[in-house]
Amino acid sequence: QVRLVESGGGLVQAGGSLTLSCAASATKLTIDRMGWHRQAPGRQREFLGAITRRGSTNYADFVRGRFTISRAGAENSIYLQMNNLLPAVIACYYCSAGRFLPDEEYWGQGTQVTVSY
Repeated sequence: QVRLVESGGGLVQAGGSLTLSCAASATKLTIDRMGWHRQAPGRQREFLGAITRRGSTNYADFVRGRFTISRAGAENSIYLQMNNLLPAVIACYYCSAGRFLPDEEYWGQGTQVTVSY
């Protein structure tokens, strides 16, 4: 099984930056990819970006150039660097860890981010 823990959420002003962290612990399996998603109240969860074991990244169009996913020092740990945050955004940010075969996805509990005016 996989356990994920996110951290780093909080209150930030519009235009500011915030970095989230995620650490995954996996028992008897290999994590192929890790990603970030967010869900605002009343809205569906949306994909932000992901990074594979080989370091390849991809991002949603609306965050490309503002958000960066990178590896942390520990295995199965990543960051989400968010710059130029848009105002009045309140969302829970979730970290995910996945496998390609079989296609499985595991989720953390999320960390809340509020962007004020």
